[in-house]
Amino acid sequence: MSDTQELELRVANLDCEHDAAAIERGLQGFAGLVGLKVYPSSAKVAITYDPTSTKPEMLKGKLEALGFPPQQGMQMAEQPKVWRNPKVLTSAASGVLLLIGWLIGLAGAPAIVSDIIYIAASLIGGYFFGREAIEELVFEREIGIELLMGTAAIVATLMGLAAEGATLVFLYSISEAAEGYTEEKTRAAIKALMNLAPKVALVRRDSVEREIPVEELVVGDVFIVKPGQAVATDGVILVGASSVNQAPVTGESVPVEKQVDDVVFAGSINGEGALEVRATKTFADNTIARIIHLVEEAQEKKGKSQRFIERFGARYSPSVLAIGLLIAILPPLLVSADWLTWITRATVFIVAAAPCALVISIPITLVASLGTGARQGVLIKGGVYVEELAKVKVIAMDKTGTLTRGEPEVTDVVSCRHEQSRSPQEVLAMAAGIERRSEHPLARAITRHAEAEKVTPIEVIEFRALTGAGASARLNGNTLYIGSPDLFHSRLGVTLDCAWDDINHLQGEGKTVVVVGDDKAPWGLIAIRDNIRSNAAKAIDAIHAAGVQKVVMLTGDNERTAQAIAKELGIDEIYADLKPEDKVTKVRELSQRYGHVAMVGDGVNDAPALAEATVGIAMGAAGTDVALETADVALMADDLEKLAYALKLAKRNQSVVNQNLALSALVVGSLIIGAILGVFTLPIAVVGHEVSEWVVIASGLRMLRA
Repeated sequence: MSDTQELELRVANLDCEHDAAAIERGLQGFAGLVGLKVYPSSAKVAITYDPTSTKPEMLKGKLEALGFPPQQGMQMAEQPKVWRNPKVLTSAASGVLLLIGWLIGLAGAPAIVSDIIYIAASLIGGYFFGREAIEELVFEREIGIELLMGTAAIVATLMGLAAEGATLVFLYSISEAAEGYTEEKTRAAIKALMNLAPKVALVRRDSVEREIPVEELVVGDVFIVKPGQAVATDGVILVGASSVNQAPVTGESVPVEKQVDDVVFAGSINGEGALEVRATKTFADNTIARIIHLVEEAQEKKGKSQRFIERFGARYSPSVLAIGLLIAILPPLLVSADWLTWITRATVFIVAAAPCALVISIPITLVASLGTGARQGVLIKGGVYVEELAKVKVIAMDKTGTLTRGEPEVTDVVSCRHEQSRSPQEVLAMAAGIERRSEHPLARAITRHAEAEKVTPIEVIEFRALTGAGASARLNGNTLYIGSPDLFHSRLGVTLDCAWDDINHLQGEGKTVVVVGDDKAPWGLIAIRDNIRSNAAKAIDAIHAAGVQKVVMLTGDNERTAQAIAKELGIDEIYADLKPEDKVTKVRELSQRYGHVAMVGDGVNDAPALAEATVGIAMGAAGTDVALETADVALMADDLEKLAYALKLAKRNQSVVNQNLALSALVVGSLIIGAILGVFTLPIAVVGHEVSEWVVIASGLRMLRA
């Protein structure tokens, strides 16, 4: 078999699971089709095909013939204007006929005339959902809400209640007609992401500048981003410097200064300077495209509660129909009750018990939450992780790169107090002279600090690394040393009495202390620390405020450093000197003690611990393929406060879901009781049913607000 190819298409009229099933049925057995995945929440169809057996044009033609015309490029289809929407038009026609029938009845026309008009209203208004009901029953072997409504309308008409049947059809057809517009609203987040990247890029090829569609960009192309423009695809700056607004991608509120060799992301907005950028990813594989794809995948991954509601609905609807039948026949048969009365009550019961609001309450809320999170730089991989995130009791965090910047910085340069001591500037100059020949992270921190302080490194010779201890070099015939206090105290036998107080004080603050001197005495100390993120303490407070019981730090660093940082940030527990496998063990222990545990790391080094946790959260995932793939939740920005936002979003989602479920259950329960007791008529049941559905939809769409 030849190599298969992938084809992704946005299509029109794909609004629900029923439409997805229609596409799957229509393409079943199509020549050359190897694989098919339909995304109803995103109006997208992903096709795998054999190019020797079929062509993209043939597949597009088949989709169009099925009533799902593909869109240009990856542009998401918009709902037609209401006056061009067949579902809206049939619903409106049904309503007009219903009104005409009622007016003719008021005018004293024979009942048969009104009934004929009412039946016409039912047939026209019920065309689309009636067809769905039959297709579900025949092809899917399922009894859905549409069949319940259709059955109720038919029974009402046969009982001589044609007006009530037409009213039911008209009101239900309105909700069916509005379904596409509701679905379009939930796609607002993906549309916003799709609109971030420009449609064309100004590219330089063979010394000639010209505009091309962004889809034609290839890796290695050099493109120009003018002030105020969006970056076409991910790349590295070759020429220029500017502030770049990354908020559309990462959710960061403050523009980031960028210069030569810095990475820029597709969709970020260039500030005041022109940039020349070398493309590192194609348009289809850039950060924005990856985010869109992952959000779409997430929206198709259902949460546990949603799966439960769907299973419940699949059994509930047939049960409603069966109970309705029993209500209609048992009282007349057993106690000689009036047939008309109990058939009417059974009909009202079927409408009242239809689980529309219950079924829609969870998915619409989850889809809105996932989209809103993505717009704010929080990428959650599916409904199940939104639910799990809302239950998290403990958050375990890696230290380096999560709570700290992940880059050592010099914090103090101290002179030793004795006759051979040197000034802080001299100590720094000597240290930088030795360390500029080293690639150790602490050495780079010292040379960066000297450069920032405009201190010129002293020229030394005969540099030698002392494994695990420091380094040495010669200056004017003397050997200089830089390294840990243990290097001087244990290996060189140098007395550090004049420095121990400073060493202990600095180490107590969680800093690594480097001693500079010769084999006779220390000259000075340099304290280095992987500095805490500026907003880390604020973020920890916000995480506690979001309902998390404990914040735990897991680090491979020493106990003293871990204690100092924990005290400064208000962290509840620490576990230090941990290897990667030890972190996995600690996460497992925390899960056994507290239940739901989230682990926050960089998505690469902490991958085992992320996988062990209930929810694995990767920080700073923008542009990092591994982090995007391994974590359950990816915080696009390198910003710990986004974690607090993610927790609040998940809890807010759960609150809205619970409100919707409670409201749905209350309304359905009330309508069922009223139907059985004969308190509610068919129109009242229909109105109650539809109003509850719209209230639940409106409530779920609240999650679209950031």
